[in-house]
Amino acid sequence: MGKVTNVLLVGVGGQGTIMVSTVLTHGLIEAGYDVKMSEVHGMAQRGGSVTTQVRFGETVYSPIIGRGQGDVLTAFETMEALRILEALKPDGKVIVNDYRIPPMPVIAGEAPYPEGLIGILQKAADTSVIDAASIAGKLGNTKVMNVVLLGALLKVLNLAEIDWESILKRVIKPQFFDVNLQALRAGMAAV
Repeated sequence: MGKVTNVLLVGVGGQGTIMVSTVLTHGLIEAGYDVKMSEVHGMAQRGGSVTTQVRFGETVYSPIIGRGQGDVLTAFETMEALRILEALKPDGKVIVNDYRIPPMPVIAGEAPYPEGLIGILQKAADTSVIDAASIAGKLGNTKVMNVVLLGALLKVLNLAEIDWESILKRVIKPQFFDVNLQALRAGMAAV
């Protein structure tokens, strides 16, 4: 536990990025890690970027991850991964949801959604591509895409042994617990 691990999570407002960071933080604290979390909302309620940073280890002094210091980047939307890619270490890992949410310039017809983003990410870093929408759809609720991505992140971070089921029970409303637990397990199996 001496090393500090730096996790970046990025998405678009409404995708559940902050909820995933909260679940991750609770689990890490229960596992005995010192944890610091920060979040930037931007215009999140209007479909803008949401970025959270979670740092954990034996002793963590700051919640902020410097440029080129991220160990793992989890992107809930494809283009958002590129926005923060410079924060990743040269040997860092990317988990990217193969999912598009067009930003306002694209919706307004002022710009096209960029093509080839997955290829750019794969050239830049060790990248796992997850079709979280498809996985969540098979579970009957596309809103659990975020928890599918959390499962993939936990597997990449070798944190699957933490009792995530009990953490989810405390954070998730009871009527949504079962599908979220299935989503978590499916995400772990996807990488």
